[in-house]
Amino acid sequence: MGNTDLTGRTAVVTGAGAGLGRAEALALAAQGANVVVNDMGDAADRVVAEIEALGRKALAVKGDVGSWALGQELVDAAVDTFGSLDVVVNNAGITRDTMLFNMTEAQWDDVVRVHLKGHAAVSRAAAVHFRSASKTAGGPVFGRIVNTASEAFLFGAAGQSNYAAAKAGIVALTLSTSRGLERYGVTANAICPRARTAMTSEVFAEDGDTQRLDILAPERVASFVGYLASPAAAQISGQVFVVYGDMVALMAAPTVENKFVAADGTFSVDELDAQLTPYFEGRSPYQTYAAFGVAKLDTTGIETING
Repeated sequence: MGNTDLTGRTAVVTGAGAGLGRAEALALAAQGANVVVNDMGDAADRVVAEIEALGRKALAVKGDVGSWALGQELVDAAVDTFGSLDVVVNNAGITRDTMLFNMTEAQWDDVVRVHLKGHAAVSRAAAVHFRSASKTAGGPVFGRIVNTASEAFLFGAAGQSNYAAAKAGIVALTLSTSRGLERYGVTANAICPRARTAMTSEVFAEDGDTQRLDILAPERVASFVGYLASPAAAQISGQVFVVYGDMVALMAAPTVENKFVAADGTFSVDELDAQLTPYFEGRSPYQTYAAFGVAKLDTTGIETING
């Protein structure tokens, strides 16, 4: 069994004023970490009070993560206040759901800025810190980055082209971060969570089983985030997980379905037609790059009522 203790460690959690981010901040604190709590408003202060009630230290840093400067402010707050930065949980996000043909430029920009740029802003500042700390130490340091993607990127949700695109970008950012920081001892992973929060209040039906913790409780996801943030998860990096209910599903890398080769080394349009058109004839509209099979993981019994 590995070590899941985070005593003496410091975590930054974005979007931690409510919902999943709050649950993640509390879970990390329960494991012993001090926490820099980021959100836009006073909810961040309330979460700080909850963490302090657990006997841990916390600090609220309010602001929009879609700013390069705030990413640096969060890292500086962790180091200056608590003496280190060890864990980054990028969670902050918004939705502006609409079909692509109705989407405004602002709806696109807002979602991509908060989700993708927000992840990049905090990760970039953390990467600078981890690299510098590793050089000072003369070897690897402790660093964990947990990013928040979504099944929307796996399915290509029709009414969430902005959100799905941002989440796909977050997965690519995670892979690049994992490769770029591995030499410094830092891991980076992405989760695709389901949780009952204010942002999903109109998405999921209620859990009819009142004898258990809500099957979509954010605390269920937060436990896994706490694990990924711990020393026990040192060998896990560059991975994507679907997480909710009673399960954690590890996603496999994409595979090559088929390879088409030009007979004389150069395709003509007619030869492409001859090879590809019969191959795709009669193909199911669900047999695309979208990972519809992931939907079969759902055994929660909770109906999706919108989206």
